[in-house]
Amino acid sequence: MPPFDSPPSPPTSYRFLLSRRWIGLLLVVLLVALACYELGRWQFHRYDERHDRNQTMRANEQVDPVIIDQLMSTTSAPDEADEWRRVVARGTYDADHQLVVSYRTRDGALGVDVLTPLVTTSGAGVLVDRGWIQTSGNGNTRVVAPEPPSGTVTVIGWVRRDSGDSGNRVEPADGAVRSISSAAIADTVPYDLYVGFLDLRSEEPSVRDSPVLADPPDLSGGPSFFYGIQWWFFGVLALAFWVYVAYAERTGRGTRPSWSPGSSTSEPPGEATVDREHGAGDVARGG
Repeated sequence: MPPFDSPPSPPTSYRFLLSRRWIGLLLVVLLVALACYELGRWQFHRYDERHDRNQTMRANEQVDPVIIDQLMSTTSAPDEADEWRRVVARGTYDADHQLVVSYRTRDGALGVDVLTPLVTTSGAGVLVDRGWIQTSGNGNTRVVAPEPPSGTVTVIGWVRRDSGDSGNRVEPADGAVRSISSAAIADTVPYDLYVGFLDLRSEEPSVRDSPVLADPPDLSGGPSFFYGIQWWFFGVLALAFWVYVAYAERTGRGTRPSWSPGSSTSEPPGEATVDREHGAGDVARGG
């Protein structure tokens, strides 16, 4: 009986790849690679969308402000291409229906946005996000927001579309909302509201204790492009794994003997211990 098992001989060709086991492994690897390819395409698609949006925003920054009725109405949402355009509205703030938008952080600090309707000279109102103020609570406590300017005010602001949220996130409760929706707030004011809202850029006259204005939109490319490269790299890596494993099987690199120098076996194969009984003659001979 041999003292150790001999390593199996490597196959002499790649015909073993036609076995059920190897075909199954190949199908799994192809599915993984296909999934990585589609995820990469999705990330590149998101990158293209962000790039197009950024181009639109940059173009909108160069356009002079226009009267609010040119871009917004009380019956339909502003076009996506018009978001972040600047418009001018003139009217009086309705402080009695002022709200705060909860859970807004800035540089790691807790706070809220102050949302005040502006009743324009046409009689319709537009929600104006006047900016951010810091609070000591987490948004569950009632906030005393600074009062807006009194009298007739001229406002310049970025056109913004309503958030896509619904339910209790946009319905006013205890003077606060989680997300801005002119449709949900319209039921709480005695006048029509323009669809969407404005991010305040300036107001005349202004007040001393005014909230901190919103930051300009992020025009960076975002991480989507690099995520797409990563997903495609993972797909190539999956295919390379299958090729390497097949090569190792063909060349015998994946096999090893049961004994090797430094293993726990005390003797090499040529010096294996023979287990047998010693007879009296063996003892007398010093065996």
